[in-house]
Amino acid sequence: MTADTTTLDLGPQTRIVARLARGVSDGQLMDPTPCPDMAVRNLLGHLTGLAAAFRDAGRKDLGVTTDTSPDTVVPDIGPGWREDLPEVLGELADAWRDPAAWTGATRAGGVDLPGAVAGAVAADELVIHAWDLARATGQEYTPDPAALRVSYDLLAAAAEEPDRSGGGLFGPVVPVPADAPLLDRAVGLSGRDPGWTRLA
Repeated sequence: MTADTTTLDLGPQTRIVARLARGVSDGQLMDPTPCPDMAVRNLLGHLTGLAAAFRDAGRKDLGVTTDTSPDTVVPDIGPGWREDLPEVLGELADAWRDPAAWTGATRAGGVDLPGAVAGAVAADELVIHAWDLARATGQEYTPDPAALRVSYDLLAAAAEEPDRSGGGLFGPVVPVPADAPLLDRAVGLSGRDPGWTRLA
């Protein structure tokens, strides 16, 4: 997998994620999401964990947060998640504003990656999981255009890798019309149905 990204301000997208998290009511925490086997509370826990992991990946501060596979445990929120999530999202954005974050090698999810690829994966995670959260909680969502483009390019490149045989980075690609909005096409490449609704 390659990424042409050299720098990207993740701040606009992290602020969108934080806004969506603020819009989640306590009564929605057990609701289903487009992520298999994840309720809203698990998705929020995953967002908190991945934000910490990619913050540290950007800082090249490798350790438990960057070495642990996200599949190890089902994530969950802690009692202070409403304060913790926006704080770590802000730290993530700050870490990747340093041009050094995009150079050299780093690690995330226990996988060694070039810095530029790790930054692109961080953008993708933020774009797609924000869509997950918005759909699960009935909120409007428009991603940061620059982050969306990076997400789409990363997912499209992954789907074209010969060893994936039609699979995407996170699961089998869901076919989406070529003239669909870019977000829908990215969602389909991520293995999700853009038509998913919490009422289904």
